[in-house]
Amino acid sequence: MDQYNYMTFKSVSYAMKVETEVKKHDIEYKVIPVPRSISSSCGICIRFFKSDMDKMKDIIENNKLVYDNIYLSA
Repeated sequence: MDQYNYMTFKSVSYAMKVETEVKKHDIEYKVIPVPRSISSSCGICIRFFKSDMDKMKDIIENNKLVYDNIYLSA
């Protein structure tokens, strides 16, 4: 079973900026509502495979993007 990571954001606009950059790379991802096990507040997150963690961090760092936290699925 594949494990996912969930990248959360303080606002939808931050999530959309990250999605714009991730689209340019060969990373399978999905924008989804934040799972209740992570947070009960409204919002979206980006779900991606655990194996793509380094690529995601590189995209964030190279483009000076902002995220709140990264959670590993149980």
